[in-house]
Amino acid sequence: MSEPSTRLPDELRGDVETLWRYHDMHHRLRPSDVGIGLGSHDLGVATRTAELYHQGMFPLIVFTGANAPTTLERFPRGEAVHYREHALRLGVPDDVILMETEARNTGDNITFTRRLLDERDLKVESVILISRPYQQRRAYATCKKLWPGVDVTCASRPLALDEYIESIGDVDRVITMLVGDTQRITVYADKGYAIPQEIPEIVEEAYTRLTKKGFTARLV
Repeated sequence: MSEPSTRLPDELRGDVETLWRYHDMHHRLRPSDVGIGLGSHDLGVATRTAELYHQGMFPLIVFTGANAPTTLERFPRGEAVHYREHALRLGVPDDVILMETEARNTGDNITFTRRLLDERDLKVESVILISRPYQQRRAYATCKKLWPGVDVTCASRPLALDEYIESIGDVDRVITMLVGDTQRITVYADKGYAIPQEIPEIVEEAYTRLTKKGFTARLV
Protein backbone atom coordinates (compact mmCIF):
# COMPACT_ATOMS: atom_id res chain seq x y z
CA MET A 1 0.00 0.00 0.00
CA SER A 2 1.41 3.40 -1.00
CA GLU A 3 1.99 6.13 1.55
CA PRO A 4 -0.63 8.94 1.68
CA SER A 5 0.32 12.01 -0.30
CA THR A 6 0.95 15.37 1.37
CA ARG A 7 0.89 17.37 -1.88
CA LEU A 8 -2.20 19.46 -2.53
CA PRO A 9 -3.04 19.10 -6.24
CA ASP A 10 -3.07 22.37 -8.15
CA GLU A 11 -6.57 21.75 -9.50
CA LEU A 12 -7.95 21.52 -5.94
CA ARG A 13 -5.96 24.28 -4.29
CA GLY A 14 -8.34 27.17 -4.87
CA ASP A 15 -11.36 25.38 -3.42
CA VAL A 16 -9.47 23.88 -0.50
CA GLU A 17 -7.95 27.25 0.40
CA THR A 18 -11.42 28.82 0.28
CA LEU A 19 -12.75 26.36 2.86
CA TRP A 20 -9.56 26.67 4.94
CA ARG A 21 -9.93 30.47 5.17
CA TYR A 22 -13.64 30.22 5.94
CA HIS A 23 -13.18 28.02 9.00
CA ASP A 24 -10.50 30.25 10.54
CA MET A 25 -12.34 32.70 12.81
CA HIS A 26 -9.33 35.09 12.85
CA HIS A 27 -9.96 35.87 16.51
CA ARG A 28 -7.56 38.13 18.36
CA LEU A 29 -6.72 36.21 21.50
CA ARG A 30 -6.94 37.79 24.93
CA PRO A 31 -6.31 36.33 28.38
CA SER A 32 -9.19 34.09 29.44
CA ASP A 33 -10.23 32.01 32.43
CA VAL A 34 -9.78 28.60 30.80
CA GLY A 35 -8.18 27.07 27.74
CA ILE A 36 -10.19 24.14 26.37
CA GLY A 37 -8.34 21.69 24.13
CA LEU A 38 -10.91 19.91 21.97
CA GLY A 39 -10.09 16.26 21.37
CA SER A 40 -9.36 15.02 17.85
CA HIS A 41 -6.77 13.04 15.88
CA ASP A 42 -4.50 16.11 15.83
CA LEU A 43 -1.94 16.28 18.65
CA GLY A 44 -1.18 19.81 17.49
CA VAL A 45 -4.21 20.90 19.52
CA ALA A 46 -2.37 19.96 22.71
CA THR A 47 0.79 21.63 21.41
CA ARG A 48 -1.03 24.89 20.81
CA THR A 49 -2.78 24.69 24.18
CA ALA A 50 0.58 24.33 25.91
CA GLU A 51 2.02 27.26 23.95
CA LEU A 52 -0.87 29.52 24.93
CA TYR A 53 -0.60 28.48 28.57
CA HIS A 54 3.10 29.39 28.58
CA GLN A 55 2.18 32.75 27.00
CA GLY A 56 -0.08 33.47 29.98
CA MET A 57 -3.34 33.28 28.05
CA PHE A 58 -5.09 31.20 30.73
CA PRO A 59 -4.25 29.72 34.15
CA LEU A 60 -6.27 26.52 33.71
CA ILE A 61 -6.57 23.90 30.95
CA VAL A 62 -9.30 21.39 30.25
CA PHE A 63 -8.54 18.65 27.75
CA THR A 64 -11.76 17.05 26.58
CA GLY A 65 -12.34 13.93 24.52
CA ALA A 66 -12.87 10.18 24.67
CA ASN A 67 -12.46 8.57 21.26
CA ALA A 68 -14.01 8.68 17.82
CA PRO A 69 -13.45 6.11 15.05
CA THR A 70 -10.78 8.43 13.61
CA THR A 71 -8.78 8.61 16.87
CA LEU A 72 -9.02 5.18 18.50
CA GLU A 73 -5.92 3.76 16.85
CA ARG A 74 -3.76 6.83 17.45
CA PHE A 75 -4.96 7.61 20.98
CA PRO A 76 -6.03 4.25 22.47
CA ARG A 77 -6.30 5.63 26.02
CA GLY A 78 -8.48 8.52 24.90
CA GLU A 79 -7.86 11.90 23.35
CA ALA A 80 -7.82 13.91 26.58
CA VAL A 81 -5.39 11.47 28.21
CA HIS A 82 -2.90 11.68 25.35
CA TYR A 83 -3.29 15.46 25.12
CA ARG A 84 -2.51 15.80 28.82
CA GLU A 85 0.59 13.62 28.53
CA HIS A 86 1.80 15.68 25.58
CA ALA A 87 1.25 18.95 27.43
CA LEU A 88 3.18 17.64 30.43
CA ARG A 89 6.12 16.84 28.13
CA LEU A 90 5.92 20.45 26.95
CA GLY A 91 6.33 21.74 30.49
CA VAL A 92 2.74 22.43 31.52
CA PRO A 93 2.32 21.76 35.28
CA ASP A 94 0.10 18.81 36.10
CA ASP A 95 -1.93 20.79 38.63
CA VAL A 96 -3.30 23.21 36.03
CA ILE A 97 -4.77 20.46 33.82
CA LEU A 98 -8.25 18.99 34.15
CA MET A 99 -9.43 16.10 31.97
CA GLU A 100 -12.88 15.36 30.62
CA THR A 101 -12.79 11.84 29.17
CA GLU A 102 -16.36 11.12 28.03
CA ALA A 103 -16.99 13.53 25.13
CA ARG A 104 -17.45 11.98 21.70
CA ASN A 105 -18.38 15.06 19.69
CA THR A 106 -18.02 18.83 19.87
CA GLY A 107 -21.34 19.29 21.64
CA ASP A 108 -20.20 16.86 24.32
CA ASN A 109 -16.88 18.70 24.57
CA ILE A 110 -18.66 21.92 25.49
CA THR A 111 -21.43 20.43 27.65
CA PHE A 112 -19.21 18.06 29.63
CA THR A 113 -16.47 20.65 30.12
CA ARG A 114 -19.00 23.14 31.44
CA ARG A 115 -20.33 20.49 33.83
CA LEU A 116 -16.81 19.63 35.00
CA LEU A 117 -16.06 23.27 35.80
CA ASP A 118 -19.41 23.75 37.53
CA GLU A 119 -18.80 20.69 39.70
CA ARG A 120 -15.60 22.33 40.93
CA ASP A 121 -17.36 25.64 41.59
CA LEU A 122 -15.07 27.39 39.14
CA LYS A 123 -16.52 30.66 37.89
CA VAL A 124 -15.81 30.94 34.19
CA GLU A 125 -16.60 34.05 32.19
CA SER A 126 -14.25 33.55 29.24
CA VAL A 127 -12.72 30.61 27.39
CA ILE A 128 -10.33 29.99 24.53
CA LEU A 129 -11.31 26.96 22.44
CA ILE A 130 -8.25 25.29 20.92
CA SER A 131 -9.01 23.01 17.99
CA ARG A 132 -7.91 21.87 14.57
CA PRO A 133 -7.81 24.88 12.22
CA TYR A 134 -10.86 23.80 10.25
CA GLN A 135 -12.88 23.11 13.40
CA GLN A 136 -12.79 26.68 14.68
CA ARG A 137 -16.04 27.91 13.18
CA ARG A 138 -18.03 24.83 14.19
CA ALA A 139 -16.58 24.90 17.71
CA TYR A 140 -17.48 28.58 18.04
CA ALA A 141 -21.04 28.07 16.80
CA THR A 142 -21.51 25.10 19.11
CA CYS A 143 -20.20 26.93 22.15
CA LYS A 144 -22.39 29.98 21.48
CA LYS A 145 -25.41 27.68 21.39
CA LEU A 146 -24.63 25.50 24.40
CA TRP A 147 -22.81 28.03 26.62
CA PRO A 148 -24.28 31.37 25.54
CA GLY A 149 -23.14 33.36 28.55
CA VAL A 150 -19.42 32.75 28.12
CA ASP A 151 -17.05 34.96 26.14
CA VAL A 152 -15.42 32.64 23.60
CA THR A 153 -12.48 32.99 21.25
CA CYS A 154 -10.96 30.30 19.05
CA ALA A 155 -7.37 29.30 18.39
CA SER A 156 -5.36 26.73 16.46
CA ARG A 157 -1.74 26.20 15.53
CA PRO A 158 -0.77 29.12 13.28
CA LEU A 159 0.15 26.96 10.30
CA ALA A 160 -0.31 27.66 6.62
CA LEU A 161 -2.46 25.14 4.76
CA ASP A 162 0.46 23.24 3.23
CA GLU A 163 2.26 23.12 6.57
CA TYR A 164 -0.85 21.72 8.21
CA ILE A 165 -1.27 19.05 5.55
CA GLU A 166 2.37 18.08 6.04
CA SER A 167 1.85 17.84 9.81
CA ILE A 168 -1.13 15.49 9.33
CA GLY A 169 0.59 13.49 6.61
CA ASP A 170 -2.43 12.92 4.36
CA VAL A 171 -3.85 15.55 2.01
CA ASP A 172 -7.00 13.55 1.21
CA ARG A 173 -7.82 13.27 4.90
CA VAL A 174 -7.48 17.01 5.41
CA ILE A 175 -9.69 17.82 2.41
CA THR A 176 -12.29 15.28 3.50
CA MET A 177 -12.40 16.75 7.01
CA LEU A 178 -12.67 20.30 5.63
CA VAL A 179 -15.61 19.28 3.47
CA GLY A 180 -17.28 17.48 6.37
CA ASP A 181 -16.94 20.45 8.70
CA THR A 182 -18.35 22.79 6.06
CA GLN A 183 -21.48 20.66 5.75
CA ARG A 184 -21.86 20.53 9.54
CA ILE A 185 -22.09 24.33 9.76
CA THR A 186 -25.51 24.11 8.13
CA VAL A 187 -26.66 20.70 9.31
CA TYR A 188 -25.88 21.26 12.98
CA ALA A 189 -27.51 24.70 13.00
CA ASP A 190 -30.64 23.19 11.43
CA LYS A 191 -30.71 20.51 14.13
CA GLY A 192 -30.32 23.07 16.90
CA TYR A 193 -26.82 21.95 17.89
CA ALA A 194 -25.16 25.26 16.96
CA ILE A 195 -25.98 28.85 16.09
CA PRO A 196 -26.35 29.63 12.36
CA GLN A 197 -23.31 30.92 10.51
CA GLU A 198 -23.29 32.80 7.22
CA ILE A 199 -21.88 30.74 4.36
CA PRO A 200 -20.69 32.92 1.48
CA GLU A 201 -21.52 31.80 -2.04
CA ILE A 202 -17.84 31.22 -2.84
CA VAL A 203 -17.67 28.75 0.06
CA GLU A 204 -20.81 26.92 -1.05
CA GLU A 205 -19.44 26.62 -4.57
CA ALA A 206 -16.07 25.30 -3.38
CA TYR A 207 -17.80 22.79 -1.11
CA THR A 208 -20.02 21.56 -3.95
CA ARG A 209 -17.11 21.07 -6.33
CA LEU A 210 -15.11 19.11 -3.76
CA THR A 211 -18.04 16.83 -2.93
CA LYS A 212 -18.50 16.13 -6.65
CA LYS A 213 -14.83 15.15 -6.76
CA GLY A 214 -15.43 12.48 -4.12
CA PHE A 215 -14.38 14.06 -0.82
CA THR A 216 -17.52 12.80 0.93
CA ALA A 217 -16.33 10.34 3.56
CA ARG A 218 -16.99 12.74 6.45
CA LEU A 219 -20.42 13.90 5.36
CA VAL A 220 -23.31 13.25 7.76
